Amino acid sequence: MARLKRLLSPNFWKVPKKASKWTVSPSPGPHKKMESIPLQIIIHNVLKMTEKSSESRQLVKRREFLVDGKVRTDGGYPIGMMDVVSVPLISKNYRLVPSSKGLTVIEIPDKESGQKLCKITGKKILRGKKVQINLHDGKNLLVGKDIFNTGDSVMLEIPGLKILSHIKLEKGSLALITKGKNSGKFAKVKEVIITKSREPNKVICEIDGKDYAIIKDFIFVVGKDKPQITLT
Repeated sequence: MARLKRLLSPNFWKVPKKASKWTVSPSPGPHKKMESIPLQIIIHNVLKMTEKSSESRQLVKRREFLVDGKVRTDGGYPIGMMDVVSVPLISKNYRLVPSSKGLTVIEIPDKESGQKLCKITGKKILRGKKVQINLHDGKNLLVGKDIFNTGDSVMLEIPGLKILSHIKLEKGSLALITKGKNSGKFAKVKEVIITKSREPNKVICEIDGKDYAIIKDFIFVVGKDKPQITLT
């Protein structure tokens, strides 16, 4: 398992910086290294399920943890935004959500353990006019109709990846800010501005009664009047 110097680890990992020199490094996977948390660190440092890191590693190898409905046996497996971690042994389920500090792990109801909200980050028209949507967590799905746009979100059934609902990025939608000084806050979408230039596309949002221009890439639509899933 790869190692990372503790001093380089993000604060939201909750790893003591001076306890020792090394900690677990995220394995190559669907999320960027500094925008995810290794499964072993979630177990030991964030959820504090074990007294020793070695115990966390052993639990993972014993197939006690699911990520998005699939067993993961790599303690370095990177857990990122909206990923669902399930612990069948104790009937607990958790989701990673953006916050002002980076990523936060929250407990979610059992009924939501089979649901995951994903942001559409790209779209391709393949041979035979088939439509492929690319999601923020590295997943790619073939869809029957060309009704999805970059910036929209889809609710997936996990691990089967059936689309349960489609949330459009449009006026009136409720969004979660994923980066920047407003990270972790909810916002009401008022206007989507496509710049068609080097300037990033932006979304005019209302946050706490004030209007802000947020970079479109930092917007994650989660519902209309309220989030479709637990996010706090």
